Amino acid sequence: MPVIAKSESHQTVITTFEMTPGTCQDLLDLLTAAYEEFISKQAGFIAAGLHVNDAQTRIANYSQWRQREDFLAMLRSDEMRRRNREINGLCKSFEPVMYEVAATFD
Repeated sequence: MPVIAKSESHQTVITTFEMTPGTCQDLLDLLTAAYEEFISKQAGFIAAGLHVNDAQTRIANYSQWRQREDFLAMLRSDEMRRRNREINGLCKSFEPVMYEVAATFD
């Protein structure tokens, strides 16, 4: 389970996917399989979550990695490049962006 906390030791990646309601479930299935079968087994992976908006036009993915290089190595792997081509075919766009947690509030 992702833990959101200000920390110098983790890399946070938030990826947003834009799609039509007709492809939302298919894309969610692909992303779920990617995490279960590949991403979660990569070096440096900590945790992730998938979120779907009410209109089923966007999926937000929050993932945490031990360090930036771990995420980049996974992203550049032949397996993930293949999966990303398939994912790209189901959505209008997707963009992974690396963040640092600046503050949290309870």
